[in-house]
Amino acid sequence: MADAGVLSPTLDPAPVLRALRRLDGRATVADITAATGLERAQAEETLRRLLEDRRGHLEVGERGDLVYRFEKGLLSREATSLWTRVKKGAWAAFKVGFKVWIVGMLVLYTIVFVALLIAALFANRDGDGGGLGGGREGGGSRGGGMRLPMGDFWLWYWLWGPRWRGRPYYGEGYGERRRGVRGRKDGPPFYKKVFAFVFGPDEPVRSKEAKDRDLLRFVRSRQGVVSATDLVQHSGMELHEADEELARLMAVHEGDVKVTDDGTLLYVFPDLMVSAHGTVRERDPAPAWRRLEPSRPLTGNTAGTNALIVAMNGFNLVAAATAPWFIFPRLGISGLAAEIALIWVPVAFSSVFFAVPGLRWLGVTRENARRAARNVRKAVLGLVSKFTLSGKEPEALPLPEAETHVAAVSKGKVPLAKDAVLPTLDRLVAEFDGEVEADEAGTPSFRFPLFRRQMEVAHRERGALALQGRTVGDIVYASDDDDATAGRRELEAFDRELEALGSGGADSVEAGLSSADAGRRALPPADDLSAYLNDPD
Repeated sequence: MADAGVLSPTLDPAPVLRALRRLDGRATVADITAATGLERAQAEETLRRLLEDRRGHLEVGERGDLVYRFEKGLLSREATSLWTRVKKGAWAAFKVGFKVWIVGMLVLYTIVFVALLIAALFANRDGDGGGLGGGREGGGSRGGGMRLPMGDFWLWYWLWGPRWRGRPYYGEGYGERRRGVRGRKDGPPFYKKVFAFVFGPDEPVRSKEAKDRDLLRFVRSRQGVVSATDLVQHSGMELHEADEELARLMAVHEGDVKVTDDGTLLYVFPDLMVSAHGTVRERDPAPAWRRLEPSRPLTGNTAGTNALIVAMNGFNLVAAATAPWFIFPRLGISGLAAEIALIWVPVAFSSVFFAVPGLRWLGVTRENARRAARNVRKAVLGLVSKFTLSGKEPEALPLPEAETHVAAVSKGKVPLAKDAVLPTLDRLVAEFDGEVEADEAGTPSFRFPLFRRQMEVAHRERGALALQGRTVGDIVYASDDDDATAGRRELEAFDRELEALGSGGADSVEAGLSSADAGRRALPPADDLSAYLNDPD
């Protein structure tokens, strides 16, 4: 057995990476040891750690030999193309710059154009206008319409403040009464709704740790023994993605790979089943078909909010575009600076303001199409699981029943591409070596014996290993023990060793078998896998 230094996580992976490049990214542990001179334990440990960081897969030969296969270039799992990084950086910079521009432009130009239009109307009514103030005899407050005492401040606050619905110029008490009567809470400030209109709502991004937490809970719920088919059923991901994800988890969490007699690859995580609170009893999480993805919203705002934003920006666009014919002549405004400030800049801003959501709509449409396809796969997997695991043998799933089921699942709440049912079933047949049958009318039905077999093999292995029965056992050392407690623990440990020796080897073996049998009895028999449906229907 190698010492701790041999398996150190700081082991330099460079020799193994060079060997993998020479071997086109595909190698056994023996290939690596021959190419690098490393000990077998070092080579295997390095390959396992590379599976965590690089895009790779595990393959199993007919005799159970493991082959590590990494994608071309030995890319990191988080690697993206240069063009993708450039696009993301440019979009992020544009968002920051345009948000700053929005804050100053949208409301400011609305106020300016309202004031100019009022002044132009008064100038037109009073006759020749005679300039920006037109009709000064009656005083500035009447002729120009330019003095709005405190109006600019309250309009700005009304639009951009966090309590814009409460109309703050009525006083705090009024706003509190309105909220008390209607039971409404303060929503996001209006400027954030404007940003959402242009750039889309902020969607929470799940961290890698949060995703791994869900996966590890799932592994625990399956008693620490998982096949790729188990993960497909849980997540809806494709079979090769499930294998890749489980290989990564195996490398990170000191798991192991077991190849059964029929070639099924099982991922075993004994260390995950040890708890300080006794036997692990993790509830099986909801299957993929109970966790469909909602549509991605374009703005996330209400229709009324979007209408207000469109009206404000549309007003600025129309006012700026018509300024040379309506505002400028009546107020005597001219010059290049005025044209830039009151025509070119607001027209450019308002056009971009409308163009960005229009371009985003294309991306949102494509994303919702992808979500709809993933939802169809999840819904179909629910039926595949039902027809494959409910009885003693996998039953054939008729295409019309799958189409009816997908149509019923949608109910208008989540996007589902109903015309994708047949292509989805075809892909599942390819993934799981399924069988296609046709009746006299030519209607196809689909059967998935490999899906059931892999679930069955994993189920049997859970009963044989009985990892859910692993416990910490009696504590033999604690860092805060005093001398008396430490001595007592040593004596108790010695007594347990004597008791074990006195019981004899045969009794120990029998006890071990009894424990394994108890683990088997805790699970349904291998010909009854309906417990893995975890579905109330």
